[in-house]
Amino acid sequence: MTMLALINARVATPEGIVDDRAVVIEDGKIADICAAANVSTQAQLYDCKGGLLAPGFIDVQVNGGGGVLFNDDPSVETIAAIGRAHRRFGTTGFLPTVISDDLSVVARAIDAVRRAIAQSVPGIIGIHIEGPFINPARKGVHDETKIRTLDDDAVRLLTSLGSGPTLVTLAPELTTAEVIGRLTATGIVISAGHTNATYDEMRTAFASGVTAVTHLFNAMSPLTSRAPGVVGAALEDQTSWCGLIVDGHHVDPAVLRLALKCKPRSKFMLVTDAMPTVGASAASFQLQGRTITVKDGVCVAPDGTLAGAHLDMALAVRNTVKLLGVSLADALVMASTNPAQFLGLADRGAIAPGLRADLVLLDDQQQVQATWIAPPTQSFGGRTSSTLGRRSFSEGGGASG
Repeated sequence: MTMLALINARVATPEGIVDDRAVVIEDGKIADICAAANVSTQAQLYDCKGGLLAPGFIDVQVNGGGGVLFNDDPSVETIAAIGRAHRRFGTTGFLPTVISDDLSVVARAIDAVRRAIAQSVPGIIGIHIEGPFINPARKGVHDETKIRTLDDDAVRLLTSLGSGPTLVTLAPELTTAEVIGRLTATGIVISAGHTNATYDEMRTAFASGVTAVTHLFNAMSPLTSRAPGVVGAALEDQTSWCGLIVDGHHVDPAVLRLALKCKPRSKFMLVTDAMPTVGASAASFQLQGRTITVKDGVCVAPDGTLAGAHLDMALAVRNTVKLLGVSLADALVMASTNPAQFLGLADRGAIAPGLRADLVLLDDQQQVQATWIAPPTQSFGGRTSSTLGRRSFSEGGGASG
């Protein structure tokens, strides 16, 4: 069996960043983390040139990228294009996200993800269904005509993927604890978002099986002096997860810094909420009949409503360090380990023996230099692929964003 050793790297391990290490990969898994002198002479070598080797980023909220939007064309080809675009920025695992739409579109999206997983499209993990079971009062850019009740037919649809995690964002005040329990009993991960729930309703939702809030602070009832709302309940609850869009626009950095003081940092995960402009040259796109334009790095609808984000995971990591004062080691955990744990993916999210070799190589400015995604397709900077065991191990280069 052929081994690959990534040598001369700083390595972000669960214990912290260590210098001058080699990561040895066999058959798409991490076999060892050791000194270069201990690498087998039979191993193929890849020189990381002192760069930082980190767990590949996992993004649980990706609407589009590379010029395509999942809602527009929920197909395997669209998923692959989104994956290629975000891989340039260190994302090695993602949930393509379909926002509020007709159930026929949601069904096509689920089928596309099922087929993408079966075809081993690089990076595909599962699906995020964000709406249409949301509160019109907090719809944001979602099309109000698509919003609907979570009935039995919808429950059957949401539980139909069959492979990989399904994340559903809904407004818990518009359904029941019984319905939430039915969904979670089948393995569905439920996050509260686009919700106007009260503090008490949100506490009940957490007790019923909701485990997260989608893009904390955005499209939810706020924290006020006499009405803590969804934000207050989420920050008080020590076990639920919070997705953060750290672009300097969706939430003021000072507010995010305060949020990080309220609960364990292990319960925060970076998300992009990315739109088609990420990894593409175009500065505008169509969203359900509306023209969305990127202005000063922000995706906005004609009425000024935020419409997703022009954000990639590498930039989110850099922003978390620069704007929030978080250490680079912790920011990387928020981009990889935490979302992996949130989705229950025990095989990835860290650099440790036995885990998948989903990796990203960063330079001193945290710009992506290369990515690796575990078999059947893995990547190193666009060079000729090599063979590890019986599977292909290709390499993809990086780009800043």
